[in-house]
Amino acid sequence: MKIEVTEHGPYEVSGGVPLRPKREVESEFGEPLTWQTGPALETEATYRLCRCGKSDNKPFCDGSHNFDYFPGTEQAPAERPADGIKRHEGTGMVVVRDGKLCEHAGFCGNQITDWFKMLAETEDTIVRGHLMAMLEKCPSGALSYEIDGEQIEPPLAKEIGPVTDGPLFVSGGIPIVMTNGEQMTIRNRVTLCRCGASKNKPLCDGTHGEIGFEA
Repeated sequence: MKIEVTEHGPYEVSGGVPLRPKREVESEFGEPLTWQTGPALETEATYRLCRCGKSDNKPFCDGSHNFDYFPGTEQAPAERPADGIKRHEGTGMVVVRDGKLCEHAGFCGNQITDWFKMLAETEDTIVRGHLMAMLEKCPSGALSYEIDGEQIEPPLAKEIGPVTDGPLFVSGGIPIVMTNGEQMTIRNRVTLCRCGASKNKPLCDGTHGEIGFEA
């Protein structure tokens, strides 16, 4: 299984990667609570996914990038620099934060509290458990946690989830290859831009929310 970023064009997905739409289940206040995964879409073993945001056949590419030039040059490095990763000590756990991966999905806080406030109360095992569950829902992996020096990740299937009016939620450690042939650091959770406007391509930076992207 592999995802290749094509030059100023779509993502080429090979190896029979399942494509299952995802949506955020929200509270009455519009806060994301969890993920709902839909049935798999029918695909070939190799298929192309839109990343310019203009396809009339989303999430698939229909060639629109060829008719209206898409500036798809990648800005994100293949390997995340260690100096951009921050570690926040709690009781019995450490929260690891990489702000450059954040796509502002919003699972990290609600009207009552947020991950940072909860971290200060992790001597309470109930709070600690709630915080772990919150961090595991972060689609980009910008927030994760360690216990006893070991990173803990939720068991996620190898699949691509087009998020409703949002990015491509790639899970399960699928390799992503840049246009220059470099392979990005393999991670359990990654969000790829599909609105075409991210300033951190091919990664999502939350711009889809600012521009009102509809998928």
